[in-house]
Amino acid sequence: MKLTFPHMGNMYIVVRGLLEYLDLEVVVPPKSNQKTLDLGVKYGHEFACLPLKVCLGNLIEAYEMGADTMISAGGVGPCRFGLYAQVENNILRDLGYDYDLFVLEPPDKHLGQFLSRLKKIIGNKSWYKVIEAIRFAYQKAYGMDIIEKKVQYLRPREKKVGTVDAVYAHVLDTIDNAMDFHSLKDAISLGLNKLEQIPIDREKEVLKIGLIGEIYTLLEPFVNHDIERELGKLGIEVTRSLYLSEWINNHLLMGLYRNDNPVPYAELAKPYLNHFVGGHGRETIGYAIHFANSGYQGLIQIAPLTCMPEIVAHSILSEIRKEFDIPILTLYVDEQSGKAGILTRLEAFVDLIQRQSEFRRQIK
Repeated sequence: MKLTFPHMGNMYIVVRGLLEYLDLEVVVPPKSNQKTLDLGVKYGHEFACLPLKVCLGNLIEAYEMGADTMISAGGVGPCRFGLYAQVENNILRDLGYDYDLFVLEPPDKHLGQFLSRLKKIIGNKSWYKVIEAIRFAYQKAYGMDIIEKKVQYLRPREKKVGTVDAVYAHVLDTIDNAMDFHSLKDAISLGLNKLEQIPIDREKEVLKIGLIGEIYTLLEPFVNHDIERELGKLGIEVTRSLYLSEWINNHLLMGLYRNDNPVPYAELAKPYLNHFVGGHGRETIGYAIHFANSGYQGLIQIAPLTCMPEIVAHSILSEIRKEFDIPILTLYVDEQSGKAGILTRLEAFVDLIQRQSEFRRQIK
């Protein structure tokens, strides 16, 4: 059995760490690129959202590398993501790709089914070994998020553009190659030390933008056109509403690990959206309010074109923009989106918030 899975940002490091800790053979597809997208667009449904098409391309590339078993997450609610694994598997079978499929539904809704399917993947491994593997994988995710938040702080302040990203890539490789808890702890610690040594301009005035929206388009740099890096080049510090370890803890581990500073996004969103609408629609609203209250100068919502939960959130964000007097840019992405167009909109938005911030300073 050669296991594979679609990409979503740095998630491959976590999933590979989990499976290899259990001595399972893993095939990681190439990072998402134009060829990946072209394959997904060619064989996917025209009106499916972008994540299905890119993930389908990932799975085709992985099959050509020898993978025979696909692992995918399921889902509940109006978001169509929960259906995509079955749709992708049907398309792949029509194309002659003979994949075995394991869909892992959220354990808080389908715990028995989750454990049963997990057992089929892990075989005769002990549950103790499985728990250790899950702990190890989570620590990789948590460590990467610590590193990532540091990178988001440093990018707009670095004295030589590109230094932070070069160190960041090396640190990610080190975390990916860590095979036990001790080497992982060392990789994270050394990574933070290397980032701390990068020369930065500590006196520079840096504006902050909160990134909100659908998780795949927030985490996958290929589909969001490397928005975090591009904003960093424009002198903007970013914070996302969703980080991988937090999502894993809340949705897969049922809050097993304590978060010292949880954002009560559901409570914050309640006056505007008081029920679950699928995907991350409610998080988008709650975090928009959180960022506005925290002094951020602007918000950018990112979502796949036709994403139903984010369309609901988008309709509410106009009220939040008026009430909190904060600029909000919404970017819907699909296979027609081009980097030049995205960059033009980002540059215009950054210019807007810079002028607004300067104006507010003058009238104080």
